[in-house]
Amino acid sequence: MSAPFAWPGEDVSRAPYRVYTDAELYAREQQLIFRGPTWNFVGLEAEIPNPGDFKTTFIGDAPVIVTRDAHGVTNAMVNRCAHKGSLVCYRQRGNAPELTCVYHNWTYDLAGALTGVAFRRGVGGKGGLRADFDMKAHGLQRLRVETYRGLIFATFADVTPDFADYIGAELIASIDRVLIKPLKVLGYHSQILPNNWKLYAENNKDSYHASLLHMFHNTFGVVRPTMGGGVKLSENGWHHLSYTQREALADDHIATEKVRSMQETYKLRDAGMMQHQLELGDLVTNSIQTVFPSLVVQQILNALAVRQLIPKGVDRSELIWTVLGFEDDPPDLQELRLKVNNLVGPAGLISMEDGCVGGWVQRAAKADPDAQSIMPMGVGVEPSAGSRVTEAAVRGFWQGWRACMGV
Repeated sequence: MSAPFAWPGEDVSRAPYRVYTDAELYAREQQLIFRGPTWNFVGLEAEIPNPGDFKTTFIGDAPVIVTRDAHGVTNAMVNRCAHKGSLVCYRQRGNAPELTCVYHNWTYDLAGALTGVAFRRGVGGKGGLRADFDMKAHGLQRLRVETYRGLIFATFADVTPDFADYIGAELIASIDRVLIKPLKVLGYHSQILPNNWKLYAENNKDSYHASLLHMFHNTFGVVRPTMGGGVKLSENGWHHLSYTQREALADDHIATEKVRSMQETYKLRDAGMMQHQLELGDLVTNSIQTVFPSLVVQQILNALAVRQLIPKGVDRSELIWTVLGFEDDPPDLQELRLKVNNLVGPAGLISMEDGCVGGWVQRAAKADPDAQSIMPMGVGVEPSAGSRVTEAAVRGFWQGWRACMGV
C-alpha cells in the first residue's frame, strides 16, 4: 500500500504526478467524485426520443442505462441486476418494452422496477421465491436525473444541487448560447486515450496551449493569442468556458466568413471546411465549455459537439464525441457542420495532438510520482477577460478535485 496522500501546500498551483498514477486515488475518485455530489453527462434527449428507447453508458467505472419509459420520462439506472449483479443491458442503444437480464431472466420495466422473476413460484410447487420476498425492494439502482437544453445528466448523490445551481448562472448562459434549438445527432467519434482521465480534463481547461500545440489554429486563424475572448469560471472554479472571437465584420459579411491562412504558403485543398456561418448571434469562433468532472460542450466554427470523458483505469480513458446539429438545419448547413467536423475527433486537424500529449505526460509521470507539475500562468482561480494565456481553469479543476476528494 502506498503512503497516505496529501496535497502539496495550500494552493492548487502544483499537482503531484501521483494523481495520475496511483491506483488507490483512482478508486477513491470513483466513490467520491463520480458517485459523489456531481452531475455526470449520460446522453442526449435526441438519442432516446421515443418511449422504449434506451442507451448504455458509464459514470466513471459504473455502467448505466438511460431510458425513456412509456410515460415519456427520462430515467437513469445502474446497469446491474439486483440478483447476481450481471449487466442487464449489453447493447449500446435500441428500443425495448422492458429490460431482461440474460443470466436468470429477471425482468425490469424502463423505470428500473423489478417486474418478473423466472420460476418465481418454483416448479411443481417446489422451490421459487419465499413468500415474503419484496419485489419493490429489488429494482435497479435509480439515479437522480436532470435534463437541460437536450443534455441528460445523472447523479448518485441526493445532496447534489440542482444543475443550474451546480454550474452557476454565467456558465449556464454559455450553454444557452450554443444549444439554441432542438438537437440532432449527426454521428459519433470514439477514441481510447493512453492516459489518466484527469490529463484530458486538464487539457480542455488549458487555454494556454491552444495556439502553441495546435499549429492549425494559428495557421488558419481559428484561434490566435491576439484574438478577443477570454476565460470564464464558475464561482467555485470547477467549471469553465474558454472562447475566442473575431473583430466585428462589415455588414455585408455578417452571414458568413471564410478563414484565410495567416501564412500564404499553406493552403487547404477544400477551403469550404473553414467557412463559418455566424448562426449564434455573435463572432465567437471557438467555445470550449467544461462541466466538472467529465463533459465538454464544444463550438468550433460550425462544428457543434459534446465530449464525454470516461475513465477506464488509472492510465487509460475513453473519449466519446457526439457530433451535433439542429433539427431544422438546411442541407447546406448540415454539410458544412460535417466538413468542419474534420477539425476535431481522433484524427482532427486540430484535436489529434490532444490525443497524444496526455500519453506523453502519463509515461513521464511514472519516473517520480512525488515530483510536481506547476501551473504558474495567470492569477489564482479567476476569470480572464481578453486573454487566454492563463491556467486559472486548470487550477479550478484541481480545486474541485480536492473538494470532492477531501485532500
